[in-house]
Amino acid sequence: MTLNRSFLFAPGNHARRVEKAFTLAADAVIVDLEDSVAVSDKEATRKPVAEALGRPRGCRGYVRVNAPSTPFCYGDLVAVIREGIDGVVVPKLESAADLHAIDWLIANLERERGMQPGSVDLIPIVETAIGVQRVDRLLQARSLRPYEGRWRVRRIAFGAADYANDLGLTPTLEEHEFADARARLVLASRAAGVEAPLDSPWFHLREPEAFSRALERSRRGGFQGRLCIHPDQVGPVNRAYAPSEAEIASAEKIVAAFRQAEASGSAAIQVDGQMIDYPVVHRARAVLEAAREVRAKRG
Repeated sequence: MTLNRSFLFAPGNHARRVEKAFTLAADAVIVDLEDSVAVSDKEATRKPVAEALGRPRGCRGYVRVNAPSTPFCYGDLVAVIREGIDGVVVPKLESAADLHAIDWLIANLERERGMQPGSVDLIPIVETAIGVQRVDRLLQARSLRPYEGRWRVRRIAFGAADYANDLGLTPTLEEHEFADARARLVLASRAAGVEAPLDSPWFHLREPEAFSRALERSRRGGFQGRLCIHPDQVGPVNRAYAPSEAEIASAEKIVAAFRQAEASGSAAIQVDGQMIDYPVVHRARAVLEAAREVRAKRG
């Protein structure tokens, strides 16, 4: 199991910030070629981004390229797909055709450059009305070409800021305006058999209490992690999307009690007043597996 709690953005044209990002506790760093890089600097930023991802580091390294509708996406991919990169984040993904084209290009670059086929992970960001409306088609398209049993697209992400801009929304701190879109991404991901999605960045840097509430809603709502835009967000995000000590203790109790009941022929029991059957036990075992991964990373 790979931890996917925190994906920290770092602007590709700020070498020191990229270097620092890789020393933090994020599960992955996304070196950015899109929103944080001015149009005049995009082409020149490609080479240092590729070089940064080719150096040793302590966590996975991704690149956010520019959207398929821009004149920069093709050149970004050609420049950064090489040994050392773990994945590509594609913003404003709206069509299965674009996803197929990007997959095809990455596959050919992998082959041309002696990389393992399918080794580059691909994370589409769904952040427009069209993208949310077509999310089922996007996720169906990801199954077009498996690579030795692995899929190129294993999870998607949500982009709330661009989504709000596209729809003309004025979101509150509680973000009720995004509830439907978030639920659609979670449901579509599960229906397509991919991992739970990654939630949108949080832009209110001086609202830590609201951020805590947002993280709680997000995790309970079916997201496995979050995109981060500031190093200070990594710690809270890692804690929020990891099992708490109380959850671990409850899961251990459930698994132990069910194991004993199952051995005596029972598959439905009560633990602390809660009805326990196979779906609850599967969830408890997933909690314990996540806890083991978190402890392994800390250790």
